Amino acid sequence: MKPTALALRLLYLAWLWPTTLLSESQFPSRRKHKDVYLGENTRHKHGGRIDFKMKKSDSTKSLLIKSEQLLRIDDHDFAMRPGFGGSAIPVGIDVQVESIDSISEVNMDFTMTLYLRHYWQDDRLAFPSSSNKSRTFDSRLVKKIWVPDVFFVHSKRSFIHDTTMENIMLRVYPDGNILYSVRITVTALCSMDFSSFPLDTQNCSLELESCWYNRLYINFILRRHIFFFMLQTYFPTMLMVMLSWVSFWIDRRAVPARVSLGITTVLTMSTIITGVSASMPQVSYVKAVDIYLWASFLFVFLSVIEYAAVNYFTTVEEMKKLKRGKLPVSYDATQAMAYDGCFHDNELDLSPFPELPTTPSTEQAAPPRNSSAEPPPTEGTRLWRKRSVRHNINFIMSNSYMIDSYSRIIFPVAYLLFNIIYWSLYS
Repeated sequence: MKPTALALRLLYLAWLWPTTLLSESQFPSRRKHKDVYLGENTRHKHGGRIDFKMKKSDSTKSLLIKSEQLLRIDDHDFAMRPGFGGSAIPVGIDVQVESIDSISEVNMDFTMTLYLRHYWQDDRLAFPSSSNKSRTFDSRLVKKIWVPDVFFVHSKRSFIHDTTMENIMLRVYPDGNILYSVRITVTALCSMDFSSFPLDTQNCSLELESCWYNRLYINFILRRHIFFFMLQTYFPTMLMVMLSWVSFWIDRRAVPARVSLGITTVLTMSTIITGVSASMPQVSYVKAVDIYLWASFLFVFLSVIEYAAVNYFTTVEEMKKLKRGKLPVSYDATQAMAYDGCFHDNELDLSPFPELPTTPSTEQAAPPRNSSAEPPPTEGTRLWRKRSVRHNINFIMSNSYMIDSYSRIIFPVAYLLFNIIYWSLYS
């Protein structure tokens, strides 16, 4: 190397060295955060830009380590309960019900969302503090310490809410007291008694138990609103029963009208009973709604039977009159029964038969009424009762239209009496 070139190089180094020292003296923080500025220079090469004020060191990891060190997580075996080997630990529990989501009569269960809170003391988690009254943690620390083994006894399904993260909170106080809160949705069994359904009141209990074998009962008194069932079951049933009474005001010879009305009401009642039974559990006892539905069905069925009796007695009486000659020869009883209310009794010739002439033989054959050999029957004899019942039956058969007249009063009064007894017993 030539001497001239060597002198120029030494001169360059002499100029560069003071400048470097001046830069480090003016910015001492460059030596402390050399790696930060190195990353900044690297990003400038890729075209990125970082604000100097926003760049700070991340201390989350160090704080987490400090929290675990403060609570001495690694110094104890948290697989054991506090004070293991001594007396039992008292654990306080309270429940805040957020909502009762559903009550199912078919499955005999109820679903609710609640906040379940536990309170206990663990001296192993006590920490010295002069400023913080408590420290709050999430579910990550819960997995590292001891918590009470509380579970729901008759739970069918349950889960802890995890949106947007697990709904678990752990709060530790300096003296070792702990609050553990969790948000749960649980579906629990409820043994319901439907003897008075839907006028019933159910007592459902949520039971919590621990391997200390203690059980906590939380009772819920559930009273059913009747208005929904009045609209869906009771009012339609009442209307069908009253509709079946319309046939009592239709002429007894209007066979198609009265038969179709009776069959329609019977089928409608069957549909209502089937719909109610499908939405109820299959229990072995009779429910209050079953009594009302089947009693109403009986009233509808009896209205059909009533017309069958009226039609039969009318047919029998008209056939008797036809044989006796009280009806014209051209009268067709079958055709008259098919008329739509156009045929009436006043159209018939109901003139009585002429009295038969009496002859001496008939007068001698007829026994005297006041004969001493056979006294007349008294009112208390059995023969008089037989003649009375027979006379009443003959009177009803000869006046079958009176059955409809009596039914117009008997059926509504009986149904009204049934409703009074029913609602007074179950309401």
